[in-house]
Amino acid sequence: MNGFLLYLRRRWQEWAARFLIAGVLFWNLQAAVYFMFSPADFLEPFQLEGIPGRSAIIGYGIMFLMWCVPYVVALVHPVKWRISLWEALIMQGIGTTAELILLSSIPADYVLLRSSITRFTLFDGAGMLLLVIALVLSRQHEELFGETHQK
Repeated sequence: MNGFLLYLRRRWQEWAARFLIAGVLFWNLQAAVYFMFSPADFLEPFQLEGIPGRSAIIGYGIMFLMWCVPYVVALVHPVKWRISLWEALIMQGIGTTAELILLSSIPADYVLLRSSITRFTLFDGAGMLLLVIALVLSRQHEELFGETHQK
């Protein structure tokens, strides 16, 4: 019975990590699709206009889509492909840090723009927290069973 409980714990940790990764992946994919197919909704909040602004917003959507690759790999197997989980976490950290730096460079009288960048910062910070938890769960899973998938 003890072996069965360990098996259940292992599966729970793996699926819990997947669930957290899936949440961040969903947010990023949702942003990608929304930016690519509804760029006009973002022109005013980012104080952009016309074809150049529309193109910039669609470009952000494309970058969000590209950003998702390591999340998908980590979602498939968070323990076996733990390196992709690390990559996703590092990307979230870079995004959060860079957005904080960007936010600090925008004058206070640009309220709408600051609000938009603040949302991105919170979004990426929350994603980073979820990925840290997924990383801890996958590490506990790995240590619990002495598994290494780098063979």
